[in-house]
Amino acid sequence: MDWVTVMGYIAGACTTTAFLPQALKIVKTKHTKDLSLGMYSILTAGIGLWCAYGLINQDWPLLTANMVTLVLASWILILKLRYG
Repeated sequence: MDWVTVMGYIAGACTTTAFLPQALKIVKTKHTKDLSLGMYSILTAGIGLWCAYGLINQDWPLLTANMVTLVLASWILILKLRYG
């Protein structure tokens, strides 16, 4: 594995794990009032498109990171819809 691919996986790990504290906080507090529904809706759609792009281009670091991010962002979006 070359250094550019390693850098891609590290970058993906950083941006993906950034969603985890927010998701865990929502699960704990059930408070989503201050989160923007529009922002998370657009973000989740964009991440889905990044997944498609990564799959089409067989860019595994990009695809892997965005698939995990899609799960986390979707989870936050669902919690926002559930808890308002």
